[in-house]
Amino acid sequence: MKPLQGKVAVVAGGTRGAGRGIAVILGEAGATVYVTGRSVRGNQSDLGRRETIEETAEMVTAAGGEGIAVRVDHTQEEEVKALFARIGAEQNGQLDLLVNDIWGGESLTEWGKPFWEHSLEKGLLMQERAIYTHLITSHYAAPLMVEQKGGLIIEITDGIDYRYRGNLYYSLAKISAIHLAQAMAEDLRPHGVTAVALTPGFLRSEEMLDHFSVTEETWKDATKKEPHFIMSETPTYIGRAVVALATDPQIAQKSGKAFSTWGLSEEYPFTDRDGSRPHWGNYAKEKGL
Repeated sequence: MKPLQGKVAVVAGGTRGAGRGIAVILGEAGATVYVTGRSVRGNQSDLGRRETIEETAEMVTAAGGEGIAVRVDHTQEEEVKALFARIGAEQNGQLDLLVNDIWGGESLTEWGKPFWEHSLEKGLLMQERAIYTHLITSHYAAPLMVEQKGGLIIEITDGIDYRYRGNLYYSLAKISAIHLAQAMAEDLRPHGVTAVALTPGFLRSEEMLDHFSVTEETWKDATKKEPHFIMSETPTYIGRAVVALATDPQIAQKSGKAFSTWGLSEEYPFTDRDGSRPHWGNYAKEKGL
């Protein structure tokens, strides 16, 4: 039997990037995965990307799980509420894993500007997309887990600490996800439910590959423009990190803490797609980043 056979997961923000990688590897582990997001065939989100939740769900099924695409704008409470009502009805109240990967802040971050010169409108919208959505989603997911006295919530973020990330609004969004996991863990602990935060390293997402005009097959060509890209990792890596956490019988001991793909790869026997173990932490320390 596959390690997550019979388990039910939601990957909120599973259209592309880390979310897609996580959803597909959960499928490979045998899970039923609800993939949510705003981009569907014939109706893309304002991000203007080509990826859709239907594609991700099909990839989940092809990998060996059951992918179910549900269009949800996670800023809209009623849509989120309806999502978990549907899951409760279709899965007999079962929900084992929620991955909060909703982001949508790529085009909103104005790097190199102090906060008083940064667009306030964009900065506040970033908080709505990256913090409020996680709060709303967890609010409606948690009761299913509390009822069954078990489950795992994973907050996907950037970084494992509270240091400044080069932009106030970006920092606030990413650090808030870490504290959401820490705070939710306290409320959930008496009910047997765990919450953690997880970060990838330099993610080789579809958007990043496009940014450097390379493909997954030619990604090393991008190091001519960005030398640090040599330590990048595919979305598969964080997907395998999520499966490692979701299948750890001692996961409750990790509740409230923040983890990284590279750190977890030292603890669990998983690798990236090509068998490597990219270690952004060691690389950043070596390069003084």
